[in-house]
Amino acid sequence: MKKLTSLFLSLLIVTGFTGCTQNNAQQNSDSGNNNSAKIGDVSVFYYTYSDTYISSVRSAMDKELKDAGLKYQNYDANGNQTTQTEQVQTAIAKGASVLAVNIVDTGSNDAAQNIVNLAKAKNIPVIFFNRSVDESVIKSYDKCLMVGTDYEMAGHMQGEMIGNYLVDNYNSVDLNGDGKISYVMFKGQEGNLEAIARTQYGVEDADKILTQAGKPELLFYDEANQNRYLVDQDGTWSSAAATDYMGTILAQYSENSNNMVELVIANNDEMALGAIAALQAAGYNNGTGKTIPVFGVDATQAAQARIADGTMTGTIKQDAEGMADALVDVTENFIEGDSVFDGIDEENIVGNWRINIPYEKYTG
Repeated sequence: MKKLTSLFLSLLIVTGFTGCTQNNAQQNSDSGNNNSAKIGDVSVFYYTYSDTYISSVRSAMDKELKDAGLKYQNYDANGNQTTQTEQVQTAIAKGASVLAVNIVDTGSNDAAQNIVNLAKAKNIPVIFFNRSVDESVIKSYDKCLMVGTDYEMAGHMQGEMIGNYLVDNYNSVDLNGDGKISYVMFKGQEGNLEAIARTQYGVEDADKILTQAGKPELLFYDEANQNRYLVDQDGTWSSAAATDYMGTILAQYSENSNNMVELVIANNDEMALGAIAALQAAGYNNGTGKTIPVFGVDATQAAQARIADGTMTGTIKQDAEGMADALVDVTENFIEGDSVFDGIDEENIVGNWRINIPYEKYTG
């Protein structure tokens, strides 16, 4: 994290020691006393606190913002775009200096563009993060940026991981010995670019590796399902949705019926863990019998623990600390008037509108 000596000295000159002391006495809204508070609040808007990965981003962000001497206010939209937009309006009215937005509605550009327009009218920088926002929205305002990931990369990595695992363990995974692997795909949300890419490439890339090895492509367990996935209808990528789906599946598809689901692919670790809970209730993935391979995305602590005990097979790490670090760097750059990409690894910069935090494969 870069130092802010020049800004601090400027504050001393403009306000004098008395004004500086008053600023230093102000409290950070989430972190208590702050000994080097800066002008204005950084307002951080999360689509929901209940998302496990987002919670890890929030924890990292809180620490980074506090360490940087930045005042901040967190907002929880609880999955409601109207709530989030109202929160943005409130923060602007209170004099926010930077808006960091984990947008709720990713199904269209409207919600993000509305927030950009609100901020632009008051000349307030906006940093969208984690949930992808279209390039056209970002470029509609010269003080707007996206900090996210190459959302297709996670799907490609997951598909490659699955394909390689199956080639190495094909016979043990093929429980009914029919020469094919039947799978279920749990999708986190309709209209979300990350979910779309993970759902597509998690299967397509696995199929490429399988066919190159002389194996047949994956077979979705339910021939009547033309989508080839089951989606969380609430769009919250939840473990509960996957548990319910998996429990229903296991009541009809089983080894005894010779149609067992032999592979679980999930858009995130929460859904993967939800599937594992249902599998364990049915006697699988408990360390004493057969294990159905389960793959997720995020590498949350809970998922890492499951991989360590052998009840989950693999995941793709989404770097919460790296995202928080980039967000705070960019926030400081906006506040200080520096180049917005100052301190950012050039390899992670996309054009002049986006920063992508790399993914990594995680198998323990």
